[in-house]
Amino acid sequence: MPLGVLLRLLVAVARSVLEALRGRLGALCWSLAPLSLPLPGWRRVSAPSPAAPAEPRREQEQDAASLTPTSVNYHFTRQCNYKCGFCFHTAKTSFVLPVEEAKRGLEMLKEAGMEKINFSGGEPFLQDRGEFVGKLVQFCKQELKLPSVSIVSNGSLIREQWFQKYGEYLDILAISCDSFNEDVNVLIGRGQGKKNHVENLHKLRQWCREYAVAFKINSVINRFNVEEDMNEQIKALNPVRWKVFQCLLIEGENSGEDALREAEKFVVSDEEFEQFLDRHKDVSCLVPESNQKMRDSYLILDEYMRFLNCRNGRKEPSKSILDVGVEAAIKFSGFDEQMFLKRGGKYVWSKADMKLDW
Repeated sequence: MPLGVLLRLLVAVARSVLEALRGRLGALCWSLAPLSLPLPGWRRVSAPSPAAPAEPRREQEQDAASLTPTSVNYHFTRQCNYKCGFCFHTAKTSFVLPVEEAKRGLEMLKEAGMEKINFSGGEPFLQDRGEFVGKLVQFCKQELKLPSVSIVSNGSLIREQWFQKYGEYLDILAISCDSFNEDVNVLIGRGQGKKNHVENLHKLRQWCREYAVAFKINSVINRFNVEEDMNEQIKALNPVRWKVFQCLLIEGENSGEDALREAEKFVVSDEEFEQFLDRHKDVSCLVPESNQKMRDSYLILDEYMRFLNCRNGRKEPSKSILDVGVEAAIKFSGFDEQMFLKRGGKYVWSKADMKLDW
């Protein structure tokens, strides 16, 4: 068969395969965008079109001029190596934006007023063994010169080499730890096999000291740890902040028919949550967040860089900021800026201003 005919045949086959996949994997086209010779008839497709409703509810749309993306949580991956039973951002896709597209979106957010970026997941250190999040951390601090760059991680995949390469660009590392009883961690879904989650937490605390990164702890209060007394352990670790969340149900994520988790058995009442807080009221770094405070006071970007609106108890995505811009997308974020300020969302978040004894 002549080479020219063979090449045309291969192109036709490739085109038909892409057309067949387009409906279900439209986001795949992000990774094909840099091709210098696009296939005939092929056009770029961004985030899946069902994401944004054709006629968004009137009460969800807000005056874009009144909203500034001061602090943004970018969940760039949904994949995770843990199976926490209450997780409310589950592995519904495996998609991750190409790093240059992610940087483009971050630059757009900076231009719109972003001062703090928090990288989360899923588990951020799964992608390229931490290189992906490392490159974004360096970009945000070195190129965008953001006052604060942080990461939330379960800590299981972080190595000292990462701190050596990227630690200077990171302001805050938040490690999720829900219990100081390893058996409870296993029940929750944070088991590491032969590894010990609590022992690893102390190792990460030491690396944060050595590489001048502010150390933070996040805990989700649930049915398995609500009676635990963590005073001694938290005071010994001495994080800059101990964020304590009430276990939250999100339909389609950890509750409902199409959810990947069933978190109902983890839920605690408001009264039980308040009792936990009262037991730890002498911990100076305690930052409590009830379901009421948490649901609408975060600006959340998903893996397609769509704002997620949680006002109706499920995550309803806007269009991607990469397609429509920050101003148009943020109108449908459901973000309650007053609740963000009320819960103390804006604080001393640059390590240069913390004056810590490293």
